[in-house]
Amino acid sequence: MTRPMTWTVLAILCVALPLAATAAPRADDDARLANWHQLRGPTGNGTAPAGDPPTTWSATENVRWKVAIPGQGQSTPIVWGDRVFVTTAVATAGTFPAPDAPYEFVVLCLDRATGEERWRQVAVKEKPHEGVHKTASYAAPTPVTDGKRLYVSFGSRGVFCYDLDGKELWKRDLGDKTIRRSFGEGSSLVVDGESLIQLWDHEGPSFVYCLDARSGKTRWKVERDESSTWSTPLIVTHDGVIQVVVNGSNRVRSYDITDGKLLWACGGQTRNPIPAPMTADGVLYAASGFRGNAVYAIPLDARGDITDSGKVIWKTNEAGPYVASPLLYDGLLYVTKERTAILTVLDAKTGKVHYLDQRLPGMKNIYASLVGAAGKVFITGRNGTTLVLKHAESFEVLASNDLGEPVDASPVIVGKELFLRGRDHLYCIAEKE
Repeated sequence: MTRPMTWTVLAILCVALPLAATAAPRADDDARLANWHQLRGPTGNGTAPAGDPPTTWSATENVRWKVAIPGQGQSTPIVWGDRVFVTTAVATAGTFPAPDAPYEFVVLCLDRATGEERWRQVAVKEKPHEGVHKTASYAAPTPVTDGKRLYVSFGSRGVFCYDLDGKELWKRDLGDKTIRRSFGEGSSLVVDGESLIQLWDHEGPSFVYCLDARSGKTRWKVERDESSTWSTPLIVTHDGVIQVVVNGSNRVRSYDITDGKLLWACGGQTRNPIPAPMTADGVLYAASGFRGNAVYAIPLDARGDITDSGKVIWKTNEAGPYVASPLLYDGLLYVTKERTAILTVLDAKTGKVHYLDQRLPGMKNIYASLVGAAGKVFITGRNGTTLVLKHAESFEVLASNDLGEPVDASPVIVGKELFLRGRDHLYCIAEKE
């Protein structure tokens, strides 16, 4: 399904941008690419270069294991080696939502091969200071690991660090957020070397924190002219400078990871930004889709405020997701529209439309971010249906798989396995050996 599109191309690159940008923490490349250590996977763009999961499954077919997860949570599981980590919030009285009851904020480690619980830690037991949206939860931020330590954010409940065997190493209370309309908190942590980044955008004073990953102490803290934001930062190295890029309603901004100095900023996003930024080949892609749509392609070598300048590579207001982060896969940008199951695919370098406003059969709304591996694109709807598309410039459905359980968390691809967190269970999807 296509229709004419109005595009604004503010600048066209005459030469190829340097291939000097990566979106991953400074960990061993082989280990990083073999795992899914953060919300958007080993590349930060939603792809698993070493992944090759099944194309077809159901609630019973190609299910290696299925494990009930107590409480409620929309955090995406992460995988490192033989361990799967996931967080949840368990009401100690009544059922969710129970804002007047204390919750146990729980970190679980499961055995990757069997799904059996290896360890469990109650990070904190506390009554939330405000409620959440009916489609949200008190455990939305996704953990991150550098292969040495596990870092968990429960937002206003605190930031916690464990070794991979579950021993608490440190914890840090950053105070309480006041989120617009009590929608709930959602920004996930990212880590690079010994720098741990926590976004703290809310209806009070907003900041981005850089914490010491070994101790939790503040390395730097920069004030932000932003209100409630649910996006997860991106760490990217370009021309020898490690940038922390953060989406926002007023501006997408980049900070130097060494001291928090603002490197560049660009306006044009919609309010309530949730999708995480992405990067490839020296270009940063930012998207948003609340009461409008916006996708921007920004050069990482920009400096200063480039809003409405000729330095923006391309932009469009015809597509842009509200919740689900897009997928950037080998030069193609897969973007949904608002919360709906409508897909647009763009050429990442030029913004050219390959196909526009394609309705995705079998689903209505999408919260889970898009992922890709082995020439396939995986898009999961809130009803638990996952479409597997051919990674191509034209639309082709390879399979439609119904899990039989609602899904908001994003799919995770590690090797030949696909992990899906439903409302009540965590599934490991893999072909029978």
